[in-house]
Amino acid sequence: MTVSDRWLLPDGVEDILPPLAGRIESLRRDVMDTCQRWGYQLVIPPLIEYLESLFTGTGHDLELQTFKLTDQLTGRMMGVRADMTPQAARIDAHTLGQEGITRLCYAGHVLHTRPRHMLTGRTPIQAGCELFGSASESADMEVISLMLETLRVAGLPRIHLDLAHVAIYESLIGEADFDRDTEETIFDAMARKSVPELDELLGDCPEGSAGSRLRKLARVSGGPEALVEARKILSGASESLDAALDKLDRVANMLTRDFPEVSFGFDFCELRGYNYHTGLVFAAYVPGHGDSVAKGGRYDAIGSDFGRPRPATGFSLDIRALVSLGERTVKNNGAVWAPADQDPALEGAVSDLRKTETVIRALPEDEGVNPATRGCDRQLVKKDGEWVVESLD
Repeated sequence: MTVSDRWLLPDGVEDILPPLAGRIESLRRDVMDTCQRWGYQLVIPPLIEYLESLFTGTGHDLELQTFKLTDQLTGRMMGVRADMTPQAARIDAHTLGQEGITRLCYAGHVLHTRPRHMLTGRTPIQAGCELFGSASESADMEVISLMLETLRVAGLPRIHLDLAHVAIYESLIGEADFDRDTEETIFDAMARKSVPELDELLGDCPEGSAGSRLRKLARVSGGPEALVEARKILSGASESLDAALDKLDRVANMLTRDFPEVSFGFDFCELRGYNYHTGLVFAAYVPGHGDSVAKGGRYDAIGSDFGRPRPATGFSLDIRALVSLGERTVKNNGAVWAPADQDPALEGAVSDLRKTETVIRALPEDEGVNPATRGCDRQLVKKDGEWVVESLD
């Protein structure tokens, strides 16, 4: 490596510099403050854990996204977290072990082996909330409502929310009884919404069979009319599928009532990224951005793998992405420039100001520097033996 190459960072990894770093940190604080005002308690999971813990109850996709390393103390394999949701589930099930409802929130870097798509890097700043101990629709509504509130705080305009239910796919694929390889191929084609591949894989399934219903559902997405069409396709299939469709209908109606400014739709083969979800899932989008800006859903199965089965639902988002997409402004309160003077009275004035203001103290090398170039709009000057703040204008 040459000297000129030493500053290079890996692909998908970047420094976050001023003023963007300040905007990201401001939003992170506001998102966490919003979650805590809803009763969610902050947790800070570790950056690395043993693989058995990170992957418990999760899907293969998360394993592929996780960097792995050997613990020099034990020789066991560890991973750098690629998703904080399983960590929150471990904390609820094992570390806290509380009875009743537990609400947790978190924010921090995660690391991916490769970007999820070309619009993202490999070091997202993930924030999210998880609600444990309730299987009710009220819990689902609370989590979705809180997610929409955080997007409002981020200044995102014209939010669209897609709703789906993982149980619909799982019920049909289970009834179809395909071999494992075929099932994985179908799942991949559904997740990519590749209708031609599904036609090839499922085109020979008899009318009314689970495979035929899956192939038709892949073509269904949109507003309320999509739910009507899905009911026709799944008519007579099973009571559990009717219950899943009824739940989607009820939740959509409640959200339409509470968030009239948000558009809603249904996507019955929305499976991407839901490695461990078991029920209602949701994803938020904004115009002009191909990937979801926040997503989540119900994942009642993970807790049992930690020895304590608990119903759970939650959401996560990427703070870095929200800053780039939102119309949020961060107020700049300016700063006060203090000269390089050893007057004890100046020391006292600077200390008092720093209780409420940003004060930049000049160093000997700053002689002749214009304080405005350092972000200052005021300065400390000595008048009649006292240090007072004056505008730079």
